[in-house]
Amino acid sequence: MEKIIQRMQDERKGVPIRTVKSFMSKIPSVLTGSELVDWMMDNLMIEDRGEGVHLASLLAAYGYVFSITDHHLMVKDDSSYYRFQTPYFWLSNNWEPENIDYAVYLCKRTMQNKSRLELDDYEAENLAKLQRTLSRKWDFIYMQAEAQAKVDKKRDKMERQILDSQERAFWNVHRPPPGCVSVTEIDIKKACKVEMSPNSKRKVQELREQLHRRRMKTSQASESIINRYEQYAEFDAFIMYPEPSNPWITDDITFWEQDCSITIVPQKRVKRWAFSLSELLKDPLGRKYFTRFLEKEFSAENLAFWLACERLKATPIKQVPEKAQEIYTEYLSEHSTSPINVDCKTHEEVEMNLEKPGRYMFDAAQDHIFQLMKSDSYSRFLRSELYKELLKAPSYKQRR
Repeated sequence: MEKIIQRMQDERKGVPIRTVKSFMSKIPSVLTGSELVDWMMDNLMIEDRGEGVHLASLLAAYGYVFSITDHHLMVKDDSSYYRFQTPYFWLSNNWEPENIDYAVYLCKRTMQNKSRLELDDYEAENLAKLQRTLSRKWDFIYMQAEAQAKVDKKRDKMERQILDSQERAFWNVHRPPPGCVSVTEIDIKKACKVEMSPNSKRKVQELREQLHRRRMKTSQASESIINRYEQYAEFDAFIMYPEPSNPWITDDITFWEQDCSITIVPQKRVKRWAFSLSELLKDPLGRKYFTRFLEKEFSAENLAFWLACERLKATPIKQVPEKAQEIYTEYLSEHSTSPINVDCKTHEEVEMNLEKPGRYMFDAAQDHIFQLMKSDSYSRFLRSELYKELLKAPSYKQRR
């Protein structure tokens, strides 16, 4: 990978890197995703453009190329802007950042330009956890962050912009956003099965010791159970009074039969959607409003594909081949009417499964789309005006 990156950065035969003018500002040292894929096809004997995008996304997943607009560790074949990571942050340098380094980085971000470097939700949660865990060292961490922020202010604006994006891309690889796979993790079970050098055995032993230290204590497990109970207590019909009434007490089965005919959604029901994407998709009303939100963002095909896969799992076995072909034709074929975005490996796996179709043949693609919605659309839905309006619902009301 690093040899390919070095060839790409060649002044004469590499990918053109330039400064682009944007509204009221300049974006320095960038290239587009389509230029990256074009270079690979011209210089690496790649004939299929999809294969070129896949290889470019691998470079992004390992942190050698990164987007300057979002956290996705992948490359899109369009005019989106990307940068090359500086060799100082390459994985070959055996970087093993600790939580203190991450805490300093997040703390420094809170001291800088908030409009440009504001912490995302998952980063704010990580910072709060680190502040609790490293409370004894927090004065030292804050001083380090403050010193780094002062040094950054003395740099040129463009230089500071590039360094900020490179540092952020480094942490996206080592502390990836929710739903992204960490390429820095080692599967210990697989590592133990292969013949290893003494140095590799020592590293595996260190990982085992780390895992042993990370085992959950009884007190932590108890605290986790208590937190879950407190989170779900007000939604338990045996403990709290539900809307409508508890069917075990009043013999009113409306609570079980409530569906998408509700005009004003109970506030409790809407609050529960924020627990997780799974909670949202379990609720018919949640799916209805989430679909409405996705339609505005032109990504409703993701949820439609996920629901089609769920229906396939409950389809009679005789109808599975026909239904599976319909799903493939609509969402994954070359002439699909509602195409979804999956990587080449997953697409090939689905095509292989078409030879012997089964109820679970789309599992890999379905999981990929679920993680995509979880890390992207779901978080925006919770911040949307649509969700905020639903939270203001005064009471339970049903259409007659």
